[in-house]
Amino acid sequence: MTPPNPPAAPLRADCVGDSAGGLTFDVAARGNTGAALLILRRRDTDAEETVSLPLAPAAEGLLRAALPSSVPLPEGRWDAYAALSDGEPRRLVPGVTDLRSLAARTPGGLLGHVAVRIPYATRQGNLTVRSWLRAPHAETAELGLVNGGLTVRGRVYGTQLTAEAHAELRARTATDSEGGGVRRVDVVTERADFGFTVRYDALAPGDWDLWLRPAGESGPVVRLARLLDDVADKHPVLICPRARVLTPDGPVEAGPYYTDDNDLSLSVVPSTP
Repeated sequence: MTPPNPPAAPLRADCVGDSAGGLTFDVAARGNTGAALLILRRRDTDAEETVSLPLAPAAEGLLRAALPSSVPLPEGRWDAYAALSDGEPRRLVPGVTDLRSLAARTPGGLLGHVAVRIPYATRQGNLTVRSWLRAPHAETAELGLVNGGLTVRGRVYGTQLTAEAHAELRARTATDSEGGGVRRVDVVTERADFGFTVRYDALAPGDWDLWLRPAGESGPVVRLARLLDDVADKHPVLICPRARVLTPDGPVEAGPYYTDDNDLSLSVVPSTP
């Protein structure tokens, strides 16, 4: 009886980010003699959505594909595959990743949007690219604790701040009866930079999402997020300090956190005296 063929060794891809927000993939594939593609498949969509990039020889046994920032990649998680001349697309695993240029990047915002792509290893050890496409974008640069509250500093891209600019805290559930679930916060601006302070004692228990209105009520509503670095999932990595304060609803413990999409939110939970 002929033993079954052993499974093919996983294909490994090195990833390098550039200062414009693009990515280069180097796939180790010895013996490939025909056309090859790097395929990105968007996860959790009803219809299959893919982006195919040609893999061209870069050195002996090495194929290279480029994903420039000018190529549209809708927001989401994109699983990476390589389709070589010898068969069906095969899932890629991450090799060496160099994202130093992404962490030092300052987008111009001239296109009216900010595109961010960060490759990472999934729990199964496969290569996936997390993509964001924000138009416009409000980047959180610094969070600071103050007495009973939080200071937020950041910068907008793809739009301008006006004298009517302000921030909004929106309750994620309808448990906040006062103020209709929205708290308006004054903003200090300087060119593209903004800053504001949130008082925890004005918030009912629950989760509050942070938004910016760069032009006031008549302009866009922009979700605050931290995207311009090399961390694909900040929620389990960036743990922010919390504070205990007294509110009209009783004592609470409050603090900021980043969601699974790296958006900035606040958590307010009742605490025992």
